[in-house]
Amino acid sequence: MSPLRRFVLVAVAILVVLVSAVAIWFATTPGPLAFAGGKKVALDAFTGAEPTGVPNDLLQASVEKRGEYLTRAADCLVCHTAPGGKQYAGGFAFKLPFGTLYSTNITPDKETGIGAYSDADFLNAMHRGVRRDGALLYPAMPFTSYTYVTDEDALAIKAYLFSLPPVKATPPANTLVFPFNQRWAMGVWSSFFNEGTRFEPVADKSPEWNRGAYLAEALAHCGECHTPRNLAFALDNRKKFAGALSAGWYAYNITSDKGTGVGDWRDDELFAYLATGHAAGRGTASGPMGEAVDHSLSKLAESDVRAMVTYLRSVPAESSRDLPPRVAVAAPASHKEGGGSGNLRGKRIFAGACASCHDWSGVSPITELATLTGARAVNDPGASNVVQVVLTGMQRPPGLVSMPSFGSIYSDAEIADLANYVTSRFGSKGSTLSEKDVAKLRKETAQ
Repeated sequence: MSPLRRFVLVAVAILVVLVSAVAIWFATTPGPLAFAGGKKVALDAFTGAEPTGVPNDLLQASVEKRGEYLTRAADCLVCHTAPGGKQYAGGFAFKLPFGTLYSTNITPDKETGIGAYSDADFLNAMHRGVRRDGALLYPAMPFTSYTYVTDEDALAIKAYLFSLPPVKATPPANTLVFPFNQRWAMGVWSSFFNEGTRFEPVADKSPEWNRGAYLAEALAHCGECHTPRNLAFALDNRKKFAGALSAGWYAYNITSDKGTGVGDWRDDELFAYLATGHAAGRGTASGPMGEAVDHSLSKLAESDVRAMVTYLRSVPAESSRDLPPRVAVAAPASHKEGGGSGNLRGKRIFAGACASCHDWSGVSPITELATLTGARAVNDPGASNVVQVVLTGMQRPPGLVSMPSFGSIYSDAEIADLANYVTSRFGSKGSTLSEKDVAKLRKETAQ
């Protein structure tokens, strides 16, 4: 055998081994409830309270009313409504590293929406990511989480959507680059990363835990933002809920880790954050999390939010290496003291635009909602969420406490200096963002 032929055979063998190893690694990715152990049982064999469906006070309601609750729990409105557009008419842009995806119209319009969908068509889209015309959906539609939604609940969502006024609207065409624009490849992707099964409760867990698991994993699909993704852009449940950067925003660690997660939060703090978007001393929700609170979590029954707290408490601790293990205490009251003093432009901008609401100490004299002390965002040396709030502003809750957008007022270089100053003064480790870093973040969230 010639040396060249021997080399080719060895190279091919190594490649086969590597591809096989990657395939095995992907194929053995744990499911979202694998950490819990215990025995999963079919829903009809579970002896506790029904973990799926709606709260008790809605059990006798019409299917449309039950579907309305479940649709809110699934947070469909945010992703299927473009800024300034009609509700559920699609066109919301998902900025990805390889192009832009636009959400679909899910009003009951028969030409541009889902009005012609049968029950089977709708279940295929929810559970398998397959459109009525057979085209495969991209996982911006979180069908790998919705696959756990029961048929009954999914069809109740359909009934609610079909009760809405039809809107004739066609979203812009996707702009994905090759090879990501090849929809057929989603079939291979789904074979690895979509379990394709409905929710099964864990027999030795409490009814409240199982209800929280169903809400967090199936309907609210928390992992879609808070769980890191692997090389194939699928959820890596080996680092479940450990935090991830998505569309320019950091969805922080919500595991039971005491340093970088929510392990040292009290139950009432975690409940308040989920139900209202704010917990004293912990910060205020903004960006996608703020939207999730406003349009979904705040609309849920108290019992359901508390069930989610119970479930989150059980998720194993996973430390986030890019976050400091402790948040900083209040900064000095005087502007002459504290971190970031060498960043003169950042300090000047803070003095003119921020100090009157947030105070030099970080403890707002106006409203607790504007307090920076204790917030994870200002203690994140990546400062992505600080930048995004400066760029886009914030209302918490909508119509009550408003922070204006400064994205059109300050340049990328000025916002970088401001973010670096804020994280140095009010956080435990300052950021070192550049003008290019802010420009990238601005681009990732621009509609």
